[in-house]
Parts: sequence; structure tokens; C-alpha cells
Amino acid sequence: MKYARFAQGGVVGVGVVTADVVQPIGETLDDIIRGAQPTPIGTPVPLDDVGLLAPVPESSRGVYCFGINYVAHQRESAEHFAATVPSDPIVFFKTPSALTGPFADIVTDDAVSAQLDWEVELGVLIGRAGRNIAPDAVADHIFGYTVVNDVTARDLQKRFSQWHIGKNLDATTPVGPWIVTADEIAFPPRLEIALQVDGVVKQRAVTSDMIFSITEQICALSRYIELLPGDLIATGTPAGVGFTRTPAEFLAPGSVVTASISEIGSIVNPVRREIDIASLTETPADLTSIEGVR
Repeated sequence: MKYARFAQGGVVGVGVVTADVVQPIGETLDDIIRGAQPTPIGTPVPLDDVGLLAPVPESSRGVYCFGINYVAHQRESAEHFAATVPSDPIVFFKTPSALTGPFADIVTDDAVSAQLDWEVELGVLIGRAGRNIAPDAVADHIFGYTVVNDVTARDLQKRFSQWHIGKNLDATTPVGPWIVTADEIAFPPRLEIALQVDGVVKQRAVTSDMIFSITEQICALSRYIELLPGDLIATGTPAGVGFTRTPAEFLAPGSVVTASISEIGSIVNPVRREIDIASLTETPADLTSIEGVR
């Protein structure tokens, strides 16, 4: 089953996606993750008539992210971040304010960063709380899967000794387009993962190429942190990021970045320059459309 969060007419809802329609339900995503059964309300709505939001539950603490988790990505970034294949997972955290919708604009501001880079990743949503989760129990703790584009400000990532600032610019991490429940995807997932910029393939791999598998990631995290329903894990990106290319490539205004994972779907995000809100004459309603659905 596919669950989406959406906005329509100023109201945020949750629905079940089938083909090109969404059936609104009476439950929140938190309710569904905790085991509630969906109760249809109203009539199905065409997907084109709603704005899809990041399918992250209202109670989410944020995203636990795994860095340098594909061998080829470790090799391409060895000079900058990890000279050898990590013996332990590299983990950092994204706050909810860093997230944005699956089709929202990614806004650039050269005064903040001129080096926004792409990173397609498989997202894993936790559905059942656990600490010290055993390897053979990991699958029972997963509610579903989604697509994450871990957009990163490379200049800030390199400037600060910790990665937090470079990974947490507001509303720069698209997630979606929905959550596909775990029963729809064989465990452990072996999914094709890819990213394009302006139709040109930049990243392509399979999720089974990870250094630390989903099982190893969840076991490692839960050894130190109790995982809770609604926690999202971004499992790492394959090779092909922009800053390691010669010459380096970064997202620019006018570009469109598409991140895709088989059996889940695609998120498509235009890139635009920051707008000087003070110079605009639109009404507040117009400003909402300029800012995009997030």
C-alpha cells in the first residue's frame, strides 16, 4: 500500500494512493504507522489536484542519515571525507525543518551556499519501537520505504568540522512521493536507485551494494538509541555526486533533479534562486504559491 501526505485547499491530509488518485483517510500518518486501519473519507482525488508533502509523520524526530555507505562513493570522496572504507557506520542527523516535498522547489541562495549537491538515497521508515534490535527482527520494525534526496551544501560541509550545517539547510531535502509499506517490497530490498539532473543520469546503483546493510544500520542505531515509530533512516548514497566530478558540478537555478527508486517512485524538484520577498507585490495567497508546497 502507498500512503501519502497532501495539501488541498489549505488543508493537510493523509491518503492511500492507487494509480493516479489518492483516497483521503480519517487517520494521521502517526495513527497508521502505529497500526490503525485506514478509514476512507470522501471521494478519491486525482493526484494532479493535490500538492504532495514529505510523507513523514507529524511526530517525526527527523532523519538518521548514513554517510559514505557505498564503496564506489567512498572511493570518489576519499580525498575529502573517508580515506578508507569505514569500519563503523558514519551517522549524522537531519531535523524536520530540512525536509521538503517530493515536487517542491529547491531554493538556492549564493549568500548561504553556492555548492548544493545531490544524493539519492533509500529512506526506511520505522514502524515499531525498539532498542538493541536483533538482526532477525529488523524487518518487523520497518513500516515502509520512500525516496530521499540528501541535498548537501558541500562548501558548508567542508567548512565546518561537523556535517550538520551543510546537511540541514531549511527545506532542501526532498522526500517522497509516498511511503510504500514493507509488505510490498521483499526484504532485504534490492532496488535500483538512480538520479538525473536535467535528464542526464548522474547516479545509478542497486541498494544491495551498501557497505552497511539496512539490517546492520538498524542494529547499530538501536544499540545506542531507541528507535521510535516515525523515525526515518536515509541509508546512504551511491557514487556520482557532483563535487567529486572534474570539473565539479552543482545544482543551479533552472535545473531539475529527479531521484528514483524502483518499486517506490520518483521525486522531481526544480531548482530556483531565492526570491527577495520584500520586492514582490503579490498578496499573501500568491506568496503561498511562490513558496511551493512543503
